[in-house]
Amino acid sequence: MSISSLVAMSVGEIVDAYAAGELSPVEVTRTVIEHSEATNAAVNALFCLRPEEALATARASEARYRAGTPAGVLDGIPVTVKDSVAMVGWPYRHGIAANRDLPASTYNAPPALALMETGAPIFAKTTMPDCGLMASGISSLHGITRNPWGLSWNTGGSSSGAGASVAAGMGFLAVGTDIAGSVRLPAAHCGLASLKPSHGRVPHLPPDTMRMAGPMGRRVEDIARMLSVLTRSDERDTWSFPGDGLQYHRHLERDLRGLRIGVLTDMGFGPKPEPAVHAAVEAAGRLLEGAGAIVEPFVSPLDQDAYAPIDLYLQVRGFVECSDLPPHDGNGINAYVRDWAQQGASHSGEDLFRSLGAITRMKAALLSAFEGWDYVIAPTLPVVNFPAEEPGVSREVPLAHTVFTALFNQTGQPASTVCTAFDERHLPIGIQVIGHRCDDLGVLQVTKALEDLRPITMDWPLQPRA
Repeated sequence: MSISSLVAMSVGEIVDAYAAGELSPVEVTRTVIEHSEATNAAVNALFCLRPEEALATARASEARYRAGTPAGVLDGIPVTVKDSVAMVGWPYRHGIAANRDLPASTYNAPPALALMETGAPIFAKTTMPDCGLMASGISSLHGITRNPWGLSWNTGGSSSGAGASVAAGMGFLAVGTDIAGSVRLPAAHCGLASLKPSHGRVPHLPPDTMRMAGPMGRRVEDIARMLSVLTRSDERDTWSFPGDGLQYHRHLERDLRGLRIGVLTDMGFGPKPEPAVHAAVEAAGRLLEGAGAIVEPFVSPLDQDAYAPIDLYLQVRGFVECSDLPPHDGNGINAYVRDWAQQGASHSGEDLFRSLGAITRMKAALLSAFEGWDYVIAPTLPVVNFPAEEPGVSREVPLAHTVFTALFNQTGQPASTVCTAFDERHLPIGIQVIGHRCDDLGVLQVTKALEDLRPITMDWPLQPRA
């Protein structure tokens, strides 16, 4: 059994092979772990690998398949979770060196609990930047996480290790979290499919008004299967929806004829897409139009910097977290995050309240502009990529290039990404699909259509490329 033969299969095909006795969860898990142990040094995407725990879970999974009683639709599928997803007995460091000696977690966050209950072997945690407040793969604790499509290029963040590991075949699926694009950005940089669900669709802890957990994988069908597992009610998260029991992966086919889909290439402020990205978005629009959708330009209602108040809020958030860290020397937290977050100390309560008001007005304007549209496609990022050692496109404002993602964390809308093109360096370009709140299935259906229509083949970098 080779990792390349496994990566060529969807998660559904592997589960079916388990049920038919054609594949063994133990052997699949062992193959993934051995590949991960051989590959991780190049990309630095995983930490706290626990092969024996994962193999014990896989053995229990194999016994259930032999008895014809699998625990769920991911039973026996090796997966990872992000540093910032709590699991009993596992480290929770939030990417920060100053947290290195904190005790292990004492509770299971809902996404981790859901994976445990479905029988998925969790074999490692994935790296992330400090506080989750950089859209890059740099961490004071973990070091630099590199993109397997090209080791000199960035993974994006903050689910940086999740993006790099899945692209390199280290696991089939990963749970990331998203506060300003942190699931979609690394997925786009690393060629993956991902979904930031409607706020409340996937419960997470601690509860948050803009951060949520979401699935990352190599195929839309795979992330839809993971969403089927992660979607549940959990009263510990005050924003969580009632569980609807929908099996998202069973309902992905859809006739696009007559759907009204907007093409957004300018948010009205901030960086504009570079030519390769702009061309990829326009090409995606033509693919959807060819499938029968009504595709027209979507004009942003925003005429001023709508990211600035979000940045102010995140600065204050970062300052509070940095202030509460254990005692540490100058290397205890990434300097870019520290210097940027330190500005949060200068903001008054009035400043913060005014920023929240500006965010509310932006949300109302953007949601109003969506009336009459079924879906909107947009760049995930305005750039294809930037060097692995950089904290972002801008050093001064590490999240400044998240303009096409961060606003939809505020509106609570579901937003996905899927790779539909490569640039001349063979680096992935991700297209974002945004839908109305609670229409997660519809977003996945349009994303699956783009995946099916794309004119490229995903030659996954199972051996990371220079």
